[in-house]
Amino acid sequence: MVGGGAVAARKARGLVECGAAVTVIALEVCADMAELSPLTIERRAYATGDAATYRLVITATGIPAVDGAVYADAEAACVWVNSADDVEHCSLILPSVHRDGAVTVAVSTGGSSPALASWLRSRVAAQCGPGLNELAELLSRARASLRGAGRSTETVNWAALLDGPLPGLVRDGRWEEARHLVEVATGTKIAP
Repeated sequence: MVGGGAVAARKARGLVECGAAVTVIALEVCADMAELSPLTIERRAYATGDAATYRLVITATGIPAVDGAVYADAEAACVWVNSADDVEHCSLILPSVHRDGAVTVAVSTGGSSPALASWLRSRVAAQCGPGLNELAELLSRARASLRGAGRSTETVNWAALLDGPLPGLVRDGRWEEARHLVEVATGTKIAP
């Protein structure tokens, strides 16, 4: 991560939450960046060639000359690079992401409107509501029960199950009812 401001901190937070080992190169870092952990902060200016030592580089300094130099270095080293708010200098676009445990929902506009991607991500997350991780865990256990019984997971109409009351039961914490509904739909017994 090249840059230590609010945009860089937001992007670094997303990487840290995914388990990435993040190094920040910036003369100064904002409070949000300083609070991230684990994180390596190198308080210095970007140096030509720095990009070549990483697999992914994100530049968010807001200084066109610096961001352009980072992009050029990364491209020359065949390293993926994302330049915040500068789609012309990106070899990859980062989507707007909502995470709930094992569930990840990503929305992208191909860099044309990060605000729209963020808005859509928020709407999708609100529509789905909380409990997606718990729902995924329940369905994972159901699939394991099916496979354990020697049956294909393709024998279940998962879409009908998810279009029914199941997500609401999980969201409301009505675990026994949710588990029973899945057991009936799959014809298997699921461990609590």
